[in-house]
Amino acid sequence: MLSRLLALGLVAAASLAPWALGACAAPRPSTPPGTAGAAAGTAEDPRRWADGAVFYEVFVRSFQDSDGDGRGDLRGLISRLDYLNDGDPRTDADLGVDALWLMPVFASPSYHGYDTTDYEAVNPDYGTVEDLARLCAEAHRRGMRVIVDLVLNHTSSEHPWFREAASSRASPRRDWYVWSERDPGWTQPWNASSPAWHPAGGAFYYGIFWSGMPDLNFRNAEVRAEAKRIAALWLGRGVDGFRLDASRHLVEDGPGDTGQNDTPETHRFWREFAAHVRAVKPDAILVGENWTDTRRIAPYFGTPGAPGGEELLVNFDFPLAGKVVEGVQVGEGRSIGETLREIARLYPPGAIDAPFLANHDMRRLGSVLRGDEGKLRLAAAILLTLPGAPFLYYGEEVGMENGPGGADEEKRTPMPWDASPGGGFTAGRPWRAFAPGRERASVASQQGDPGSLLSHYRRLVRARHASPALARGGLELVADRGPLLAYVRAAGAERVLVAHNLGDEPLRSLLRVPARDLEPLLAGTGAVATSAEEGLRIELPPRASVLYRLR
Repeated sequence: MLSRLLALGLVAAASLAPWALGACAAPRPSTPPGTAGAAAGTAEDPRRWADGAVFYEVFVRSFQDSDGDGRGDLRGLISRLDYLNDGDPRTDADLGVDALWLMPVFASPSYHGYDTTDYEAVNPDYGTVEDLARLCAEAHRRGMRVIVDLVLNHTSSEHPWFREAASSRASPRRDWYVWSERDPGWTQPWNASSPAWHPAGGAFYYGIFWSGMPDLNFRNAEVRAEAKRIAALWLGRGVDGFRLDASRHLVEDGPGDTGQNDTPETHRFWREFAAHVRAVKPDAILVGENWTDTRRIAPYFGTPGAPGGEELLVNFDFPLAGKVVEGVQVGEGRSIGETLREIARLYPPGAIDAPFLANHDMRRLGSVLRGDEGKLRLAAAILLTLPGAPFLYYGEEVGMENGPGGADEEKRTPMPWDASPGGGFTAGRPWRAFAPGRERASVASQQGDPGSLLSHYRRLVRARHASPALARGGLELVADRGPLLAYVRAAGAERVLVAHNLGDEPLRSLLRVPARDLEPLLAGTGAVATSAEEGLRIELPPRASVLYRLR
């Protein structure tokens, strides 16, 4: 028997409950977590530092090599921290992000690391446990937090746990994985041609992704306890939370969409795990990867603030990511507005949305938008003016593109610091060839240019930090017809108008937004807004955005 089966028109700001007004302050890049003056959240929930924070996703193998072996490492990442945030709010040469998400850094036989062989050790390609502790300390000194990928759904088939489990039906770890005496015939719920059960030693084990990634059995109390022990270990070593891979696939009830995804027992474990993490480190956050629609993402937040009833405080917003990129491509704001309304209707109060444009599993934005500078700027402006905790994918800020071909490695090529043979990434031979376009999509080519995409990202991040409304305020959708997307962000007495022209032609519009005076928060877009008796008149060049504080 199977062990798991056995045992916009106008939307009132107040209606957008997940993005309620008056949320507590996000961490500032100049203040290390836990120091005097740090915005460490509220007395009720110290994790609220994540609300409004800007995160930066790093693939360590591709960010910076410190020893010339062609592979990025933790010491290399430490050497580049000042590029991300130098800890001094008076400077403007850094990106200004608030937190880092490190893709898997634990021991693994693969280049990507999503098949763990030792949850307690750092991948030797990247360095040591001490190097990771130093990275956390150096990031904290600059006011940044660090979350790491924690892959709990499955291990590597080379993990000692699985080798022991597969060695004998009588193994003490046999029930740490999911076994059947016969092949139940389930496939991946997203791909009917790929099996989810794999043969080993005269039986079959469950691995939803492939045979090299056997699923752990979270109906087993020992597995649940081990997952919590591992989390506590890394929290004690200095990390500030976890990005939870494949978080909707933890416990299966049967084949197909409803049996292999989003089961009640999956939700029960995340509530148990979240309570444990809160007890170990009250300000640690959990970020869920639930690649599905808004209706199914919403329950993963649980009921924030309810004792024992919360799950994952932050969840990636895959539907919104798709609609933002699509809207920028076709020049239409309606689908973005519809998704914002859906979020407002379905997300629980206090949920922290995690909007993004692309990640390591997707084609890079620079490739999707074919290097179109106007569209890249527009996408950045939409992302960084939305509520929640926006995530940037490394290299996105310079318009980095995919390498040739469709392999996942081509979405994760080395960071283009400059156009030299090693790209400023390594003194040796890079583990993977650089993506094309380095002559324009590199840090060195954009660093000193105030008109560059990199400078645009820096200004947007700083505008977000300078405005409580942009960082943590509610959202009132004002217009989403045709190429116009406009909303008001508000927190306390501060109100900020954000308007985007997604089209190819100049746009003029009257917005029914009262304001006697306007203070620009983003310069250099060519957009103009003037106060009139009937509202605000705005003029937007093609693919331009305007940010005004309303008085």
